[in-house]
Amino acid sequence: MTENEELLRRVAAAAPGVHPWTGKPRPRPATADDVAAAEATLGFPLPPLLTALYTRVADGRFGPDYGLLPLGQAVSCYDAYRSSGRGEDAEWPWPEGVVPIADLGCAMLACVDCRSDTAAMLLFDPNPGEVEYAWYVLAPGLAAWLTDWLEGTGWFDEEEGFEGDRPHWPGFRARALTGIRTSDAPA
Repeated sequence: MTENEELLRRVAAAAPGVHPWTGKPRPRPATADDVAAAEATLGFPLPPLLTALYTRVADGRFGPDYGLLPLGQAVSCYDAYRSSGRGEDAEWPWPEGVVPIADLGCAMLACVDCRSDTAAMLLFDPNPGEVEYAWYVLAPGLAAWLTDWLEGTGWFDEEEGFEGDRPHWPGFRARALTGIRTSDAPA
């Protein structure tokens, strides 16, 4: 069994049948067609481990804090943030290839860098109030982030807390300024 196979098995075993915050049942997995449609909208492929999470565990609602976003919601969020900077505020540019995949509460999002070889996990935290201070490195990769969640060692663990102790993401500015796209433009 490969490391990712073992990790997927562990995540599936830890994913509750009912979401602890909403009381909604865990959705069925996304289909290959759902992933193909998401990648067509995004204009780039999703990391293989993320695809496996969506197609083999569930289409969201499991994982740290409020859980992974459903695939369609993650894509919609990415497209909206890329199209307008951040919501209605164009002074908050969204980095190209960085897809929000989990709601961590208090306006914070866990995001996967789809351009990174390791699918680096980034934290978007707008609470400091300045875009330059809103991006942190959560984990070197998606696998490490999931392992931290499973082992209760991530910053989102109540015992660990988050006091800005993560390094800022150095790639933010260069990636945020690459061609802003809109949902009406070709990918």
